[in-house]
Amino acid sequence: MIRVSRLLGKRFWTAALIDKRYRENRAAVAEREGRVGRDRDVGSAVGGAAWARQLYVLYVHAADHDRAAGRVLLQAVIDPAESAVLWVADPHPRAQAFYRKHGFVADGTDQVEDDVREIRMVRDVQAPSLVP
Repeated sequence: MIRVSRLLGKRFWTAALIDKRYRENRAAVAEREGRVGRDRDVGSAVGGAAWARQLYVLYVHAADHDRAAGRVLLQAVIDPAESAVLWVADPHPRAQAFYRKHGFVADGTDQVEDDVREIRMVRDVQAPSLVP
């Protein structure tokens, strides 16, 4: 995960959080012991074409794994009732298991970007039935 921290530095988060071009994005930042998690505990989602939302990044510092931080961040940026899509490194069994737990499934699409193989995971949400 060191690579992620280097790629998503201060300029990235400054633009993602305050640049007017990204005003439609949703972002959440975790706080622990009164300190903001910097670039490590942030999730954001942007509108997608086939899905209501696309998760762009969700990163939880290893010290906060298994403390519900990931679930809270995910729900802060993508409503559980929204369909969504994301790309996740492969192999990355921990992240893939986390997303499966939250209703995402691999759809068979993959890509290689910056020498990292990623698979696409989607969560399709069915509209509630109007018939009892």
